[in-house]
Amino acid sequence: MKRFVTLLVGLLIVGAALGLGAWQSGKWNPFGDTASADKGGQKSAAKDGKKDGKGSRPAAVVRTARVEIAPMPVVLDVVGTIESEHVVAVRPQVSGLLNQVLVKEGDRVKAGQVLFRIDARHLEASVNQAKAAVARDQANLELALANEKRLKPLLDRDFITRAEYETTVASATALQAQVALNKAQLEQTMIQLDYSFIRATIDGRLGALSVRAGNLVSASTSSTSVPLVTINRTNPVLASFNVPQEALSMVRKFQSSGELNVQVLREQGAEVLAEGKLVFIDNTVNAQTGTIIMKARLSNDKENLWPGQFVAVRMVLTTEPEAIVVPEAAVQPGQQGSFVYVFQAGEGDAPGRARVQPVKIDRQLGDRVVIASGLKGGELVITEVPPGLSPGAPVRLASKGEGKGAGKKGGDGKGESKVDAKGETRGDAKGDAKAEPKGDIKGESRKGEPAK
Repeated sequence: MKRFVTLLVGLLIVGAALGLGAWQSGKWNPFGDTASADKGGQKSAAKDGKKDGKGSRPAAVVRTARVEIAPMPVVLDVVGTIESEHVVAVRPQVSGLLNQVLVKEGDRVKAGQVLFRIDARHLEASVNQAKAAVARDQANLELALANEKRLKPLLDRDFITRAEYETTVASATALQAQVALNKAQLEQTMIQLDYSFIRATIDGRLGALSVRAGNLVSASTSSTSVPLVTINRTNPVLASFNVPQEALSMVRKFQSSGELNVQVLREQGAEVLAEGKLVFIDNTVNAQTGTIIMKARLSNDKENLWPGQFVAVRMVLTTEPEAIVVPEAAVQPGQQGSFVYVFQAGEGDAPGRARVQPVKIDRQLGDRVVIASGLKGGELVITEVPPGLSPGAPVRLASKGEGKGAGKKGGDGKGESKVDAKGETRGDAKGDAKAEPKGDIKGESRKGEPAK
């Protein structure tokens, strides 16, 4: 009897275990409604995955931008340096003790402003001596002229000989020459005295001072002597840059049609610091570097540019009126060259498809890329590429609140996206799929290179 009870209990335990396993695996339906269970599972999978009807792969959420046809400038981007248009090295023209320094290093000065003063007491004495000599000889001249006037009637009456009269006339003429000489010497000493006041000859900004008050300075005309200070004119300034010799013919071609605009930026893609015109093309190509020097004159009222500063220089050659433009985020690098994903809308409620379109890049200006071939304008290109997106994969446009930060290049994903009537995704904050250009066109031009 005990054996029978033990065997019965064992069979009950095994049956309970098998029933529990079948129920957990879903293969046993105590209600027998297998069709209902399959239908519910399909609905749940369709709700969670949004299948494309051809497999189990869900449609990826993307953002797009429409390919624009817009005027875009043709530019030449190089690196240059800022030069002062006028530089003056201030040196003393008379020797002496430097009494006063009337400016500080870095001061802005005007033409004619006194910068230094040299002890001029010996020059003042020379001026007084020259004035006395002029006064003495002037008195002697007046006496000689009076004698000549008095002797003239006597000569007419033959009271004196002609030789006596001519001697008096010659003496007066000699005294006239002596007075003129003394006046010239006086003027020279006064110039020397004026040289003791060292003045600025141009408007500009001072550099570092090489001397201080109390030092002896000497006059020197040698260019190797150390100047007291250097003045740089800072408005206007020149931007000097080297252009490859291959671009020379193109620059001259567009220059013949009018003046070429030049923009100076702190660095590529940064804000424009100043604008001006091309004013100089060197007459010789550097045989070692294969480049030619060009210069542009720039207004620098706010002194944003400083002599010696390295800057990015952009020369605007012309404007292409109907360029095909896409956002930089839409261009993808590939082994066969650059390409974009073009969004192809599906029929009805079906999701769209991502079609690969090879493109050739002409140049890049800021975050906008000019396409040389591959697009015609008006297409929708994907600007936020999901990871693992493959050609022909099902995709759908992001709705409000979807796809934030999911793209490969689409920015930080801030803001909300909206789908317009044309199927184009737009945004109202950072990370928009389609960004309107703001201000001046910036960036670096390139030909045939994949977008970074």
